[in-house]
Amino acid sequence: MTAPLLLASNRGPVSFLDGQTDPVRGAGGLVSAVGGAAVDALWVCAALTEIAGCSDVFEAGYVTYSNAAKTGALKVSGDVIDTFGAVSIAAAWAMARGALAASGADVAVAITGIAGPDGGTPGKPVGTVVFALAERTPLDAAITADSKHFDAAEGRSGIRLAAALCALELLLPQPDAATAAVPGTP
Repeated sequence: MTAPLLLASNRGPVSFLDGQTDPVRGAGGLVSAVGGAAVDALWVCAALTEIAGCSDVFEAGYVTYSNAAKTGALKVSGDVIDTFGAVSIAAAWAMARGALAASGADVAVAITGIAGPDGGTPGKPVGTVVFALAERTPLDAAITADSKHFDAAEGRSGIRLAAALCALELLLPQPDAATAAVPGTP
């Protein structure tokens, strides 16, 4: 099983691809949080802290590897874990929501998964990773979650790297639907 690490910022998110403060997600003072498993979260942290000036956007981290830590630090309901498992859309959703509350962030990404080599089941094989993106709204939070399956043949490190890259990708600015280019148009 993988555990989330939450990275919180009180000055806005960063674009880890170009090393600059993100002008889109950073607008309006958005605060970011990232959730990831032990090693993949460390890779997320490493990517963020490779950026000069990251201390302006990186404030805190929380590692919640065990179910007890998830319920304690992120306030994930024990019933969610007992019913759906720690590697589930419901758990990732609750972890992202908890990240918003624990960090005071405006945007949170949570990751939970099975990196192997053990721990998989027929319903949740090694390579199963679940992601959730939560964005604070005026009334509550908008949260979306989805699962991916990475090739177990890539090994534990390969699965964790792929999960870290997906978590970082979720923090990239998304094109505004109203201004997004239509495929096939200039």
